[in-house]
Amino acid sequence: MDEQSFQGCCQLLVQRSQQLGDGWSWETVQGSASEGYLRKTALRSVVIDCSTVWDQEGNRSSSESAADDIITAGLGDDIITAGLGEEDEEDEELSVCTACEGSSMVLQNEYHILFSCSYSTPVLYFRAVTLEGRNLSLEEVWTSVHPNFRSRLQHSPLSTITLQEHPLLGQPFFMLHPCKTEELMRPVLQAAQDQHRPVNYVVSWLSVMGPVVGLDVPLHYATEPD
Repeated sequence: MDEQSFQGCCQLLVQRSQQLGDGWSWETVQGSASEGYLRKTALRSVVIDCSTVWDQEGNRSSSESAADDIITAGLGDDIITAGLGEEDEEDEELSVCTACEGSSMVLQNEYHILFSCSYSTPVLYFRAVTLEGRNLSLEEVWTSVHPNFRSRLQHSPLSTITLQEHPLLGQPFFMLHPCKTEELMRPVLQAAQDQHRPVNYVVSWLSVMGPVVGLDVPLHYATEPD
């Protein structure tokens, strides 16, 4: 799609969102009459799963093993705890077990939808902040992804969700990489064409990409307003 078509789809989405009270708005860039993006904020309860972490090369490792590497030193079959007394060892083991089980928290997520001229497709940018104002790390964002989606993306997690500079705001945002967009959208558009029904590309795209990062699209977007 081109940028003009993108903006037309966004305006229709905003109109429907206002009818549904779904919170989407169109934000213009200061000093520009044409550039803008869709924006929505939402609270989301997630469980940060620390039992699996990803290193910078995208390899999966156990957080318990990583913790053991830090707090213990091994020699043959003898494990020697480095610098910890018995009480400290118990506390450390408890904290490791607690971390591995995962912790629940409420996040304030801010979602932006921009048009990518390079890929000729919408791109989803987002950032996640705790109620205390702490920004989530890339590893925490990845582990908050629903396991069903995480299992599909685990072969290249750090290239699917990346930390990038927002192209319009110049601030750090997470981004769902758009390289697979055409592949994902092809069957959706083909089905709409076969059934001779109109389709809002941005709404259909968002229904595919949004759930990966906890952004669900109500079914009412697919129905005609009363």
